[in-house]
Amino acid sequence: MNIELIALIILWWALIAYAVLGGADFGAGVWDLVAFGRTAERQREFIRHALGPVWEANHVWLIFLIVGLFTIFPPAFAALSIALFLPFTLVLIGIVLRGAAFIYRAHATEQQGKFARSWGKVFSLASLLTPFFLGVSAAAVASGRLLPESGVASATYVVSWINPFALVIGLMAVMLCSTLAAIYLTVEAQAARDHMLMQAYRLKAVFGGGVTAFLGLLGLLLAPYYAPILWQGMLMRALPIAIITMALGLGTAATLIQGRYRVARVLVVVMTAFMLSTWGLSQYPYIIPPYFTIEGTANEPSVILVAVICVLIGLVLLIPSLYYLFSVFKLPYPAPGIRNKGRGPTRPAKTSNSD
Repeated sequence: MNIELIALIILWWALIAYAVLGGADFGAGVWDLVAFGRTAERQREFIRHALGPVWEANHVWLIFLIVGLFTIFPPAFAALSIALFLPFTLVLIGIVLRGAAFIYRAHATEQQGKFARSWGKVFSLASLLTPFFLGVSAAAVASGRLLPESGVASATYVVSWINPFALVIGLMAVMLCSTLAAIYLTVEAQAARDHMLMQAYRLKAVFGGGVTAFLGLLGLLLAPYYAPILWQGMLMRALPIAIITMALGLGTAATLIQGRYRVARVLVVVMTAFMLSTWGLSQYPYIIPPYFTIEGTANEPSVILVAVICVLIGLVLLIPSLYYLFSVFKLPYPAPGIRNKGRGPTRPAKTSNSD
């Protein structure tokens, strides 16, 4: 195995980490948007508590992915930056607005400000649109139509990401993030002994998973026409991984129905990893099919070696730090009827201070 392939595998794992961690953050914002009924405000408060300590920490994986891509595969990074300039710009705006709105809403709610609801809408809409455009961008790359026939990237060539396949994958990304978030929130509600929210998020998880599966099937039906390279690659190299992905999806649904929420959380993470691995194997050996291959866009081996060593050193520091962050701040959140009975830790008066 050559050094550029090792580097690409590391970057792909960073993509998976961002999907299962950062994606769940986006999904929580989607559920914040559609919360309704008598428990709507209680649902939003629970989401604020769940996101509060780590609301921007998971973006470290996106930063890691971007830096690694332009260091190790600079021509591919340049082509992506030009061809997907508009959707990437919208993603960046969405991330910034989402982060700013989350903290502004926390302060407005704390001070009983009149703009709390407005900031909440900004947070929720940004959480919806950001994964959509990330999914659209991924579909544009996977389709093999990101670049025109000349092979030269152009920001005005929008056919690659404005087509039925890309739009379906964009919606699928939103629903996958929503499903991840719903399952994570179900586990947290179970730990908090809040059975009402636990059941509510379980239903959301089952619904989100069903819609994700439907959109995935629709994407497979469109792939032979809009992403032939991806389709042929999946049939030749990644079909077993795709079948395992589907089986994991069914297993996730079954464990949710059975009430085995922690098992469902593990299964949905593994399913997401297998789904993204299916994509990677299907378009191998291309980074941007059909013009940019792994070997053709890789930097000098000496540069890649230094980058990989630095990445491994960084991961030794990063992973324990993130684990410590989660273990310190992700404490149980008691249900309303339990908080005042002296059982379990209570929620701090000012959640925004932990940010």
